[in-house]
Amino acid sequence: QVKMVASGGDSVQPGGSLRLSCGASQSTYSSYCMGWFRQTPGKEREGVASIDSDGRTTYTNAVKGRFTVSRDNAKNTLYLEMNDLKPEDSAMYYCAGDGGYCYFGDLLQRWRSEDFGNQGTQVTVSS
Repeated sequence: QVKMVASGGDSVQPGGSLRLSCGASQSTYSSYCMGWFRQTPGKEREGVASIDSDGRTTYTNAVKGRFTVSRDNAKNTLYLEMNDLKPEDSAMYYCAGDGGYCYFGDLLQRWRSEDFGNQGTQVTVSS
């Protein structure tokens, strides 16, 4: 398993864009299923996207067509390109990965109760 520190969050207006990043230090990163989660206070953690070692991706319906997950295995870095942001995208975003089945919902189940501490990055979308 790998839990990483996310960065790139900011406050933007609706329709804006952001690019989030996560960096890993361990060499096994390149073989892992990696994914993004988000959570707002008082709500359940939500799976956003996943990407496997070959670049195959899955997304929750709420972000399909707007978000793109990608990875640079040479840099051990995971990205989330977020376009056409909506107020409902506002949340703390986290990233993590492991060697399990690579679908965003399954990845969420494995990381649902993980304490990410202060390793997330805040995205706020408001006018």
